[in-house]
Amino acid sequence: MRFSPDLRRHAAAALLGGFVLLRSLPAASVDAGEIPALRSLVEKQLQAFRADDAAGAYGLASPSIREMFPTADIFIDMVRRGYPPVYRPRSFTFGEASDGGTGPELSVRIDDADGIGWTAVYSFERQPDGSWAISGCRLLKAPDQFV
Repeated sequence: MRFSPDLRRHAAAALLGGFVLLRSLPAASVDAGEIPALRSLVEKQLQAFRADDAAGAYGLASPSIREMFPTADIFIDMVRRGYPPVYRPRSFTFGEASDGGTGPELSVRIDDADGIGWTAVYSFERQPDGSWAISGCRLLKAPDQFV
């Protein structure tokens, strides 16, 4: 599926706007008892990406992410193009959970298809029913991969 330059610019602007929006939300903390639920969300989404289950992966995203990417196909295409290590990890391990200022964050060490290490920092947003949804992901090359 090919997207027009206008749609790509709109998606990039929405992402930037989403990061600004996330930084303006009130802080939420996470206790150690909620970490398994956060890990489960990430693991389910990574499994959905691996299975090309766009609807399953999209369903774990927060409403703010779904506003930026109005369909599951647009969402998974953005991940495929912009986050290939997340889309097709060779392996992953969970790192530390922390308070990101606007909600919990969870670090995930990912080895991509070529064995290159990355750190994905997932952010989460509490939903009205008390559950969590994935509200973002920052992808950074792991420090040991710098030359």
